[in-house]
Amino acid sequence: MASIMTRPVVAERQRTRPDIVLIGSVVALTAMGVIMIYSITRVALERNDLPASFSMERQLIFVTAGLLLMLAVSRLDYREYRNFLPLIYAVTILLLLVVFLFPPTQGARRWIPLGAFKFQPGEFAKLVVILGVAAVLSPDQGDTSVTWRRIGQAFAIMAVPTALIFAEPDLGTSGVIPFVVLAMLFAAGLSWRRLGFIGALGGLMVAAIFRFGLLQEYQLNRLRVLFDPNLDPQGIGYNLRQSKLAIASGQLFGRGLFEGIQTNLQYVPEQETDFIFTAVGEQLGFIGGLIVLAAFLILIWRILAIAASARDRFGSLVAVGIAAMFMFHVFVNIGMTMGIAPVTGLPLPFMSQGGSSYLAMTFAVGIANSIWLRRSPTPGDPIFG
Repeated sequence: MASIMTRPVVAERQRTRPDIVLIGSVVALTAMGVIMIYSITRVALERNDLPASFSMERQLIFVTAGLLLMLAVSRLDYREYRNFLPLIYAVTILLLLVVFLFPPTQGARRWIPLGAFKFQPGEFAKLVVILGVAAVLSPDQGDTSVTWRRIGQAFAIMAVPTALIFAEPDLGTSGVIPFVVLAMLFAAGLSWRRLGFIGALGGLMVAAIFRFGLLQEYQLNRLRVLFDPNLDPQGIGYNLRQSKLAIASGQLFGRGLFEGIQTNLQYVPEQETDFIFTAVGEQLGFIGGLIVLAAFLILIWRILAIAASARDRFGSLVAVGIAAMFMFHVFVNIGMTMGIAPVTGLPLPFMSQGGSSYLAMTFAVGIANSIWLRRSPTPGDPIFG
């Protein structure tokens, strides 16, 4: 009789398939990113007697590795990470310290050289913090309420990697982590009163950063230019003006693929990385920009749906953290190209050129898909806890 009762559950478990909409949105954004990278870089590469597809082919190496990584991570039970979190966290902190052993690149120490490529530990540190905080907020047994002790543990997990990333300096990545942790605390049941108290403390910390001069001058200029676009006309102000001009010139339908004047003449600095959305706006116009935003909204919606359907509290909070990470990246990256967010150097997920970012983002989607694949309970397992 017991075996008969368990058959429907087992059958349901076997019918579980990957989240095709989630993976499809990643593939669509990746394809758009590869096309934009080719469009942005081809003219400059040919001018320097290099193949027009050089940057695109280089990015395709990361795309292939990232998609394979996403599929591999999907097959791994996300709950296994809990068993290795202390080791994973220690290795992450070690790697964040190792970056300071190498000479700065463009004034920052964020990368570990690996031959022809560079590895950026800060991209993966965000995921490690998400896993660590989720584990703290979802104990195996006992009360799951968000006590001050658990809040303190969550912020302790966040503090060390955030401080190291801030010191690199990487203002954008160090800003992602606190936002993600707050979103996870709120999803775990943090009261509005405690959320307000934490927000006030955060405000005091930000004021202290300004008061004690912990930001470098160029970082301050990136914040000031939001309120005064004419500030630093040959630096950050120039970048922002050119970015706005490129997006505005695209109008409704854009100038056409590969036809952007700003793009082809390289007027917008860092177009293939931080400012890749400007190429979308100029070449594909308002409609193209809306399609990209719609793809990101679908991606985030699916991850939040995965959070809602997760079999346990740990999986649900991990998915919330991943969704919050994508939200922050998309809002800040696209916002900075239009002058509504500071220029922080955050990449646009799956579209900006770069290996570490792409691999970290596909790793995150792989974890979310793993949660989806294991959402239905098997006999003997708790449904939620």
